[in-house]
Amino acid sequence: MRAIIIDDELANLQNLQVLLVRHCPLVEVVASAQTRDDAVTLINQLQPDLLFLDIHLGDATGFEVLQSVRHQNFEVIFVTAFDRYGIQAIKFAALDYLLKPIDIDELMQAVTKADARVKAKQTNQQLGLLLNHLQQGRSHPQKIALPQFKETRYVQTDQIRRCQADNTYTLFFLASGEQLLISKPLKEYAELLQPQGFIRTHQSHLINASFVKSWLREDGGTLLLDNGEHIPIAKINREKVRALLAKPGF
Repeated sequence: MRAIIIDDELANLQNLQVLLVRHCPLVEVVASAQTRDDAVTLINQLQPDLLFLDIHLGDATGFEVLQSVRHQNFEVIFVTAFDRYGIQAIKFAALDYLLKPIDIDELMQAVTKADARVKAKQTNQQLGLLLNHLQQGRSHPQKIALPQFKETRYVQTDQIRRCQADNTYTLFFLASGEQLLISKPLKEYAELLQPQGFIRTHQSHLINASFVKSWLREDGGTLLLDNGEHIPIAKINREKVRALLAKPGF
């Protein structure tokens, strides 16, 4: 895979290049850039298979790089210090990211996944989803990428009725009646979907507030959804759930 590394700190560029030479022979680094303008020029000229992209580039962002290039027909692995909103957007689109300092095993796994997608010549729909998410903002109805074994599904968040923990997996219940099993824990989706009007009622349950019909007093508190399902509310969460349901616009 032909790759470009984009990071505004020279030491980070050099360190990642050394790690790739030592541990990822699949990757050929064909160029590097430290500014948005240089990065956009190189991407347009060289048309790489893969970008290693920092979120913060001095007075610009890696997201601005992606918005400025002519085509997004490449894979992206974000390499960044912790950035809550940036990482949430990346997770929403099911893209890969590495936190600095880089863990070698995580780097190798991310490169292997990117190589499989490049070889399959798949269109990078997740990248388009990320850019759309950043453009529309967190309050607008969004699509979320849900990676399954054989495919990645793109689902409108307002069509997700609820989510339920299944050991280390999450089971998504859609308004259509379809169910999707995703190999990520409920905790991760609770954090991603809370800005979209979802409420964690219980250790095992996350619900879309727009599908709640009423609060039942049985068992100390249960939510009745519009399709007749009863969702438990943990005692510790009752006041928070009640407050969120009463909040205008939630």
